[in-house]
Amino acid sequence: MNACTSSAPPRPAEAPPADPLETKIAQFAPVEISVDLAALPPNEQHTLAALIAASRLIDGLFLEQVWAGNPSMLTALAADHSPAGQAQLHYFLINKGPWDRLDHNAPFVTGAAGAVLVPKPPQANFYPADASKEEVETWVDGLKGNELAHAQAVGFFTVIRRGADGKLIAVPYSTEYQNTLAQAAKYLRDAAALTAQPTLKKFLTTRADAFLSNDYYASDIAWMELDASIEPTIGPYETYEDEWFGYKAAFESFITVRDDAETQKLAAFSQELQGLEDALPIDPGYRNPKLGAFAPIRVVNVAFTAGDGNRGVQTAAFNLPNDDRVIKEKGSKRVMLKNVQRAKFDKVLTPIAGVALAAGDRANVSFDAFFTHILMHELMHGLGPHQVRGDNQAVRLALKDTYSAIEEAKADVSGLWALQQLADKGKVSAGIAQTMYTTFLASAFRSIRFGVSEAHGKGIALQLNYLLDHGAVTVNGDGTFAVVPAKIKETVAALTRDLMTLEAEGNYSGAQDLLKTMVVVRPQVQAVLDKLKNVPVDIEPRFVTAEGLAKK
Repeated sequence: MNACTSSAPPRPAEAPPADPLETKIAQFAPVEISVDLAALPPNEQHTLAALIAASRLIDGLFLEQVWAGNPSMLTALAADHSPAGQAQLHYFLINKGPWDRLDHNAPFVTGAAGAVLVPKPPQANFYPADASKEEVETWVDGLKGNELAHAQAVGFFTVIRRGADGKLIAVPYSTEYQNTLAQAAKYLRDAAALTAQPTLKKFLTTRADAFLSNDYYASDIAWMELDASIEPTIGPYETYEDEWFGYKAAFESFITVRDDAETQKLAAFSQELQGLEDALPIDPGYRNPKLGAFAPIRVVNVAFTAGDGNRGVQTAAFNLPNDDRVIKEKGSKRVMLKNVQRAKFDKVLTPIAGVALAAGDRANVSFDAFFTHILMHELMHGLGPHQVRGDNQAVRLALKDTYSAIEEAKADVSGLWALQQLADKGKVSAGIAQTMYTTFLASAFRSIRFGVSEAHGKGIALQLNYLLDHGAVTVNGDGTFAVVPAKIKETVAALTRDLMTLEAEGNYSGAQDLLKTMVVVRPQVQAVLDKLKNVPVDIEPRFVTAEGLAKK
């Protein structure tokens, strides 16, 4: 449900403090994240506690996936009780490793833990450290005559290792991480035994089975059918960490409690998806005449997150699963993390709007528009081309390392396009219709600060530059930015068309060219970013409800 530029995000201009790392830590505003458990009976609260225990294991597993040296470095940092060592430990835990995700993955760990002088490995720990991208690519291409072997090599749930003979082999996650997954599976079964909710029990049981079998299909189906007060998402999902090919899924966890009132309000949006698909501003041949069976929407409040769901910039919403088989059969589920979004809006977006927008436009930045556009972003991940036209190849495989940034940009801008479609039909409030473009513009400055390693930041830079080039956004004389009402609608539709066409055609070289030319921070944008040095980039959550459950 985690920048874009050859130019780094802004750094504080003032003289650095005694420990410059404290300035980096200050980019993340501490926030207490809580959820009201009053409606949950004691057995369900115990279920929640067991799920949080399983999730704590996910953090360690994700650290291992990011870099083989992470576990030992974490141990060394924890043993260093000096102020500098503790600051490094703090920032290490935020970034889930020794590289600054907001600053081009620049290394920041020195001293007792050992200086990290090497760049963050783009292949993470999914491929052999001594392998080159070209070697893996040649090996994968050589397997195309063996459908099963090829599927395992490019599949979500295998790592690539060297066999005893030195040749590359695919190793299932259930083997590579068997000890941790066995422990996590036990916690999931404990939680399943505690809950009285049948669909939750089924998901937890089947997901525990998947941790041991490496077959996630049945548990993904059970997750799509989940209808319970507790809404857990736990397992290997997003592929952002695999910067070589985008093949391999990283482990994450979101343990949440459903907000029934908000969920019911947004449920009607699911009924609009086929109509939106049919109206997409692309060649009709690229549209899907029949979407998945249903697309549930859940509004939830977070109790705990871990792994890929809690590194660097915090996730505000997500759209899962990523298995094309499940999407075809069941659609995908959109999960909105409302308490996290509210914290981001209050701590980050509101002060950004005070700098990036003219005084007269700031009143047109609203939480409802921010929240609803994030929903539409997640909905639009499920719309548009997922297979290359005339080919059964998945778009994510065709676009390789460009896919994440292109897909995030597509979901963002087509989400705006979809909101306009719904506004024209009276399906969203007049308040959202009036504030959605200005709120999006303010939020663009929020996202562009996420760093060059972040797909969402890359995607927003592409969009902002496209809107500027087409006159849909303009720069005022005082350096603030504004939406141009006469041009914004048609430009949003045009970019939606361009990005979805790239995906439908599997145009890898076109995607490369677009990112190369459009993923830059222009001087007018940088001037605004320079003024945001005292505004947090994101939040650092403290899960107070989870802490309370652990004490019971």
